[in-house]
Amino acid sequence: MYEISIRTHFSAAHRLIGHQGVCANFHGHNWEIEIFLKGPTLDSIGILVDFKVVKEAVQEVLSGLDHADLNQHPSFAIQNPTSENIARLLFEDLGRRLNTEQSRISKVRASESPNSSATYWEE
Repeated sequence: MYEISIRTHFSAAHRLIGHQGVCANFHGHNWEIEIFLKGPTLDSIGILVDFKVVKEAVQEVLSGLDHADLNQHPSFAIQNPTSENIARLLFEDLGRRLNTEQSRISKVRASESPNSSATYWEE
């Protein structure tokens, strides 16, 4: 099995409705995102998935989140834009764009600070 990953980032603001601390206040983060893809075989030149293809798909998805109020994003109309929910949103959206018979999104990590991250994957 092979696995590749790319890292990127976006900046956005949010507030966590129902949170019993300072995260209930409107605030921002510079999220670091890492996307992992895995698959059992490489193509004829030894590549699982072209990094350029992955980066382009990620940029398309993040363009709707970057410098936004995440609470106003349609994906967060009925749930808080937590790091956990951001990781799941990216996993699902990128899966629709990138999953093939040869490779699939295996997990997505969303870090809201250097010491705090959430990872989403499916068993």
